[in-house]
Amino acid sequence: MARMAFELAMERAKRHGGVRAAPRGEVSDAPLKNANKLIALLESKMGGRGYETQKAPSMFFTGVDIGTANLVTVVLDESGMPLDGEITPAKVVKEGMVVDYVRAIKMLENQLDKLQNRLNAPIRLSASAVPPGTELGNGRVTRNILEAAGLEVCAIADEPSAASLALGIKNGAVVDVGGGTTGISIVKNGKVLFTADEPTGGFNFDLVIAGGLGISVSEAEKMKRDPAQQQKLYPVVKPVMEKIASIARGALEGFHVEAVYLVGGACEFPGFAKLMEYELKIRTFLPNLPLLVTPLGIAMICRKTFIGQNKPR
Repeated sequence: MARMAFELAMERAKRHGGVRAAPRGEVSDAPLKNANKLIALLESKMGGRGYETQKAPSMFFTGVDIGTANLVTVVLDESGMPLDGEITPAKVVKEGMVVDYVRAIKMLENQLDKLQNRLNAPIRLSASAVPPGTELGNGRVTRNILEAAGLEVCAIADEPSAASLALGIKNGAVVDVGGGTTGISIVKNGKVLFTADEPTGGFNFDLVIAGGLGISVSEAEKMKRDPAQQQKLYPVVKPVMEKIASIARGALEGFHVEAVYLVGGACEFPGFAKLMEYELKIRTFLPNLPLLVTPLGIAMICRKTFIGQNKPR
């Protein structure tokens, strides 16, 4: 029954934010082979699939991603390997800011109950992430949500930096296109040099579709997620894609960036990755299941922070 409920949640997420393999044949994913293997392993563990065959670890590291379209929680074991996860379609964030605090807590508590029941152990250590530039206000709210759900918070990171960690990027730029915002981080020699964020994302696709076709935003969102409609909708949403490319181009100005890595549910729209590569004139790479990249990176930050804080001095 629990697995059936998870499969239903995954199917709903596909319609309301996307959990699916990124479109192939548009841009290369060759540098992301290791990351794609880890992402695929996480996807295979989501909802408790395969966990019954494993020995319970002595410690868990948890990443909580409170997004515009979904709330995703990922659990790693002590070695940093994906162990389990939950995804729930959500409408608790708008333009990168939490707008329904109480519902976010309840949803997270529900996810943690499921995870702890399957793992047969308490989950305590956690981290989360917010759009760049919102760490003070939104970061504080996000921390309060995790703590209200009974978690100990190791870190609140920025979302594109979490994504860069999951992808194993040493040099390049991560463009995280979420439901409400686009975040950019520039990485050199494994260190984040610069971050930026603008309030434009997948929800803006819905708005232009609704306005252009004279339908409701909810109807527009359903059309956007329908593969049979996407080719027809491409000219409608192309101006939003171009705006996101313009945001990324402005953030990258003045930096020597040889590669761009796309993450976030919105970049799954067919043609988007190819347009970004054309507009930026920079090699662009797209991982599989880009919606899971940032939550995975957040859990990795939790583990990295805890280990760093507990090294023998």
